[in-house]
Amino acid sequence: MSETKTPEAAFRAGILEDRRPWGKFRRFPHEGVSSVKIITVAPGGRLSLQYHRGRAEFWVILDAGLEATAGDRVWEPAAGEEIFVAAGTPHRLRNKGDAPARVMELWLGPSEESDIVRLSDDYDRD
Repeated sequence: MSETKTPEAAFRAGILEDRRPWGKFRRFPHEGVSSVKIITVAPGGRLSLQYHRGRAEFWVILDAGLEATAGDRVWEPAAGEEIFVAAGTPHRLRNKGDAPARVMELWLGPSEESDIVRLSDDYDRD
């Protein structure tokens, strides 16, 4: 009997880490990734509370200072933390720090910017 992996488990299983004399690198699977972005959130900036019908997202927090919301969980992820946001899960990022903070975002599954369903937005966007 074979087990079916969740989308998160399947993606994480494809992440490879390789140690080298100078340190290490992490290689992320590219199968099914439809976009890779580096998002910079200005101090005090907050993205809309949103979800996506067709895609999941995988975030790698690059800088300290962000507050992440995914579903009912709200926390301050550490730089280097990796976060899976399943399709349909309300999520947002906010910069609580004094300097710009970045996150690398990988879209998992076919999608476009029009896939955003905003639940709340500080900038009155639909």
